[in-house]
Amino acid sequence: MHTLTLLGSTGSIGESTLDVVARHPDRFRVFALVANRQDAKLFEQCLAHRPRYAVLNDVTAAARLRERLRAAGLATEVLEGAQSAVDVACDPEVDTVVAAIVGAAGLPAALGAAIAGKRILLANKEALVMTGPIFLDAVKKSGAVLLPVDSEHNAIFQSLPAGFTRGLAGEGVRRILLTASGGPFRSRDPATLHSVTPEEAVAHPNWVMGRKISVDSATMMNKGLEVIEAHWLFGARADQIEVVIHPQSVIHSMVEYADGSVLAQLGNPDMRTPIAQALAYPDRIEAGVAAFDIFKLKQFTFEAPDFLRFPCLKLAYDALHAGGSAPAVLNAANEIAVQAFLDRRLPFTGIERTVARTLDAVASMPVACLEDVLEADRRARARAELEIA
Repeated sequence: MHTLTLLGSTGSIGESTLDVVARHPDRFRVFALVANRQDAKLFEQCLAHRPRYAVLNDVTAAARLRERLRAAGLATEVLEGAQSAVDVACDPEVDTVVAAIVGAAGLPAALGAAIAGKRILLANKEALVMTGPIFLDAVKKSGAVLLPVDSEHNAIFQSLPAGFTRGLAGEGVRRILLTASGGPFRSRDPATLHSVTPEEAVAHPNWVMGRKISVDSATMMNKGLEVIEAHWLFGARADQIEVVIHPQSVIHSMVEYADGSVLAQLGNPDMRTPIAQALAYPDRIEAGVAAFDIFKLKQFTFEAPDFLRFPCLKLAYDALHAGGSAPAVLNAANEIAVQAFLDRRLPFTGIERTVARTLDAVASMPVACLEDVLEADRRARARAELEIA
């Protein structure tokens, strides 16, 4: 029996996680659900899963939830604020933390879970993008277990030898092939991207995701962040991580070995598969995912990404090469730019422009502790806002 805190329960990853958990009441118990401000959805989740704690970052939303739970006769205690999210992630009764809060907001609780030695199912890629060496050092010192939930990194994890510990060279790995769908604008004329609307950008052809991550998929910044995450998760150099556009989203990633073998993980594009794999690891459990019908597939296609069409991907590689605080600056500037685009204050092509100018303006500095990362994040956000204004 695993006792879970779910960070980001009302998002798409959170909902998929709870779907898998509900199928296995003999294996999983929900201790705490954490969300930002969606109190109505969190109330329904509390009714279904009866957690001890429900945490909302928004104080007003927390008050509404507290009243609704009291009226329904549920004993779930409502907490509020970012520190409460850290507290329920680190609680001694919890052994597993699903880190699915999007963006830098999810960092404190995820890092807290690492320091506390939890079994961490990481869907928040920003935790490693921003604080890679700090996060991994915390995992090593505490004895925490880190399992990737992103479909691509989970596929890589499944394609590496069991108990992977020796680094890529020690396992005979030549390179990692990180697949990408190409998003909704893979074949659109780049000259027309300036006029893209938020509604077009969030309409992902294969995956059901939140608005921010859907925009990141459209710019392929999402894949750039995943390149940086793969660097830290698997000890891979930038030149060992190759992005491959695979529009069918059936091959979720591949690992090429020194002998020429290429191992791939395939499956329907459903996040419940990697979530279930990580939740039950090293076991396999039912996830509610439809059986994979290979005979329905007409073809697999693969393309090299075009940096002219997807300049955000190149920016991510540049930030990885620069090291230090550059990935944190990249992430912060992107979060500000994407929100400005969703708010219709910035054109779609302005996302890359804002991130590039912020990277140029905010010099990369060494990072030795979380405070260094947060300072870089603060400076990058302030600069990105200036670029947008």
